[in-house]
Amino acid sequence: MPEDLIVQRPQGLYCPAGDFFIDPWRPVARAVITHAHADHARTGHGSYLAVQSALGVLRSRLGAVSIQGVRHGEVVHIHGVQVSLHPAGHVLGSAQVRVEHGGQVWVASGDYKLDADPTCTAFEPVRCHTFISESTFGLPIYRWPAVAQVMADINSWWAANAAAGRASVLACYSFGKAQRLLAGVDASIGPIVVHPAVEPLNRAYRAEGVALPDTSVWAAVNDRPRSRSAATPPPGALVLCPPSALDSAWARCFGEQQTAFASGWMRLRGARRRAGHDRGFVLSDHADWPGLHRAIGATGAQRVIVTHGSVATMVRHLRETGLQADRFETEYGDGHGDGDAAPLATADATATATDAAP
Repeated sequence: MPEDLIVQRPQGLYCPAGDFFIDPWRPVARAVITHAHADHARTGHGSYLAVQSALGVLRSRLGAVSIQGVRHGEVVHIHGVQVSLHPAGHVLGSAQVRVEHGGQVWVASGDYKLDADPTCTAFEPVRCHTFISESTFGLPIYRWPAVAQVMADINSWWAANAAAGRASVLACYSFGKAQRLLAGVDASIGPIVVHPAVEPLNRAYRAEGVALPDTSVWAAVNDRPRSRSAATPPPGALVLCPPSALDSAWARCFGEQQTAFASGWMRLRGARRRAGHDRGFVLSDHADWPGLHRAIGATGAQRVIVTHGSVATMVRHLRETGLQADRFETEYGDGHGDGDAAPLATADATATATDAAP
């Protein structure tokens, strides 16, 4: 039996033949990064390899670090190991890592989704012998509605609030989800305001040619939120902010409002109820249960190694289908708060179909 191309180490997922790590969570000499969410791209590594379109976000988050950018599909050699990065469809610059050496091909998925998203390159199945797959939403209850219908529902909610003179405060993760929402909403309904945490990511997306509507930024100055160009918030605005801002003075400055949260966790009525939002919109940047299995099947892999999320359920199901399935223990999705991998409640991991939203 040949040795595994990728193994677990205390620092992260390690390729012994190439002497590099994939999305390590502790400092290492050489890191290959799947995307710029904080649980996958951390500071302290000696060098970084990532997709070229991810560099703007990575540098804004990591500072002055040594990063090599490559195109999707471009092959680089690291100590004789062929490495290439392929679209994951998760966020801007997200990638799967293809590793080939000694007749073996492994692919580490990072985070991925199969739904169409105008803000990033669509997921590309990569044939391999072993596929390392995330399972953030690896339970049968997680099945996403059509994205077009979700966006239509958001637009209807915003339009009704605007007609009533209310602000529509929509909580979403600052990197990826906010830009996907901006690209999908009907900007003719009214003005769009974003939290200061969102706008730097908007700039990175626009710099990569992603079309987003105009936004204004409201920043807290001496604990009093304000815009540089206006004394009062625009009436009927759509306001995008991270979930942590909902109970802040920043959010309260918008006066009469309804709040909502856009996340895959909104698939559960219990999650919406516990969070106390007026509305919950089911929109995720991760694959749902059917999407995970379509992606795994498209790789042709006979061995699947499952990481963060509903690992036990996925491993059991994959074994029942005849695949060799194992697990890696990782530190992804541990609450950094800028991706759907940060769950609203631990109860989600054991949710049943009776808790599913209609």
